[in-house]
Amino acid sequence: MDIQEQIREYIASQPEPKRSDMQEIHRMTLRVSPDCKLWFTDGKNSDGKIVTNPDIGYGFYSIHYANGTSREFYRIGLSATKTGISVYILGINDKTYLAQTFGEKLGKAKVTGYCISFKALKDINSKVLEAAIRFGLETQND
Repeated sequence: MDIQEQIREYIASQPEPKRSDMQEIHRMTLRVSPDCKLWFTDGKNSDGKIVTNPDIGYGFYSIHYANGTSREFYRIGLSATKTGISVYILGINDKTYLAQTFGEKLGKAKVTGYCISFKALKDINSKVLEAAIRFGLETQND
């Protein structure tokens, strides 16, 4: 199964209204960056045990480790959680930037150094979420 199919199945497996909200965020992210690299992680470790929520990834950046190695990872992550939806914006050096720039304008959302969590899309300002996603995909901090 290719990544597009995995993403479609993952979104389709969510209950409403989460399914529609995730589909809209997926479309929004692809409007911002139509040709971005897509990722899908199923949340399982190498033993097949679920260790985290599955997520959809968009874009990429290189993570550099102290031992001199590096690997690619996605810039934006989208994940269904027990209580709602989380959008991850990774690769930002300033861990206060998201909260300071987008936090108060988002609406009913919790914003941490790299994560925007909310119960439903109707609870937040989707234009502000789109601006945060755009920032995440366009930033060169890594």
